[in-house]
Amino acid sequence: MADKFRGPKGAGVAPALSTVSTLRWAWRQLTSMRTALFLLLLLALAAVPGSIVPQRSVDPRAVAAYFERHPDLAPVLDKLGAFHVYTSVWFSAIYLLLMASLVGCIIPRVGVYARALRARPPKAPRNLSRLPASTSYETTADVEKVLADAAKSLGLARKDTVTETDDSGTVVAGEVRAERGYLRELGNLVFHISLVVVLVGVASMSLLGYRGNAIVAEGGGYSNTLTQFDEFTAGGLFDTDDLPPFSMTLDDFDARFELDGPQRGAPRSFVARGTVTDKPGDEPRPYELKVNHPLRVDGASVYLVGQGYAPVVRVTDGDGRVVFEDAVPFLPADPTYTSNGVVKVPDARPTQLGFQGFFLPTAVATGEEEIPGSAHPAAANPLLGLFAYYGDLGLDDGEAQSVYVLDKDELTQFMGDDGKPLRLMLTPGESVSLPDGKGSIEFVELRQFARFQFSAQPGVMVPLWGVSIGAIGLVLSLMIRPRRTWVRARRREDGTTVVEVAALDRVPRSDVEQSVDDLAGRLKDRTGHTGSGYDTASEPASSPVAVATEDVPTKAAASEDEA
Repeated sequence: MADKFRGPKGAGVAPALSTVSTLRWAWRQLTSMRTALFLLLLLALAAVPGSIVPQRSVDPRAVAAYFERHPDLAPVLDKLGAFHVYTSVWFSAIYLLLMASLVGCIIPRVGVYARALRARPPKAPRNLSRLPASTSYETTADVEKVLADAAKSLGLARKDTVTETDDSGTVVAGEVRAERGYLRELGNLVFHISLVVVLVGVASMSLLGYRGNAIVAEGGGYSNTLTQFDEFTAGGLFDTDDLPPFSMTLDDFDARFELDGPQRGAPRSFVARGTVTDKPGDEPRPYELKVNHPLRVDGASVYLVGQGYAPVVRVTDGDGRVVFEDAVPFLPADPTYTSNGVVKVPDARPTQLGFQGFFLPTAVATGEEEIPGSAHPAAANPLLGLFAYYGDLGLDDGEAQSVYVLDKDELTQFMGDDGKPLRLMLTPGESVSLPDGKGSIEFVELRQFARFQFSAQPGVMVPLWGVSIGAIGLVLSLMIRPRRTWVRARRREDGTTVVEVAALDRVPRSDVEQSVDDLAGRLKDRTGHTGSGYDTASEPASSPVAVATEDVPTKAAASEDEA
């Protein structure tokens, strides 16, 4: 039964590939241009989820909000690495395979190109008339003049001249071999090398860089240390001890919004002003920071990425002591800057106090029993609404807490006289006492905050250089056409010289025949001609400079790597 699968009569079963042969086959497949193009396309597709799904390294709050909106889908996406696409295992695998494929493809081609640069133009085929583009004519000029004029007419192309002399030393036959277009393959190599440069540049930015966010209120400051970041991510090779030791203050923040018209409420400009100190002991220098115009400090870039309001709150405890007074950032939740925030007062006595609520820049009442809303992001009618709690804030149990989340497990909510949760509504300068003599809270004034992103990406210009060089290489590979040209001259017994001109493109083009005619025309102008062509196919080639037709293909051959 097994004989059915043995193939033709007398043929044995093909031997199995050895481990080494299998590895060689796999390497050839990986380093083929087809595989490199497939991996490049796959990498582009793999990067798409990173622009659709929020990324933890960019905006952790957006990721948390995504989990709240999609409680069933988000855990599945998290297991697939959708919230950290660019550091996921599968994205890194594609990235490394593409790098290996390109390097394995480039190295052999560099050797091939180096040998091609050292090689001389190929010999002419025996019958030039069989090439796709050829012509011939007769002239009274001698062979040596024809070859010299041909070499001049071929310009900067690489040329070799081969001659045959008779017993008296007179040149009776010869040919000029010319080849141009070597820069096309150089363009191919430069383009592929540029892809590697881009990949290396992006990898270095990811491994050696860092990125962090911090919120700074007007009148506040920031020092570039790890504890000052609200969020921080760093590459695997970055040492946090290498953070540049600069500091900065936010003295003023100017936010402007469209007041009227169909774009009412749309942001128009955000400008942060303050001072920055490059190193401890240096003199502070002023800065003005705008969106998309980063501040450069000691190798780091500071971007303005967000803005909001920070009401200044003063809390007095039951013993009459001011135990809290600070600007508290409330994070915007919608385009009208309806914002949410938390105030924690762990030093209050006799019990700790906590407040959770909202801030409205331009409060508009919707009804006596309804919570008002914000009509505009500008602070035209600021209102702070809070719910108050007392008890244990849970700050001493050793677990980290977000400053924007109030742990209510050990807290009791203050209730109003009507038995409903106590709701505090405060305008700037207004204060309210808490029930049972547990203290008071005052909305002192309103400030703004700016959200800064601090980042350093070593080698950030490397991908740009790679893309620029790659564009040059691509232009070279697309615009330059390699071409081989031959001019053969042979002295006849009647004293005339037969001149044959032919060309062959390695990449098919429609202008090769016109190019041959133009070259022949220039030669005729230089050497003169008898006014009639000559049928070279009817006369056998006896010249020693002629070789077999098979030496040069009659059709352009483009390898797979040149696709």
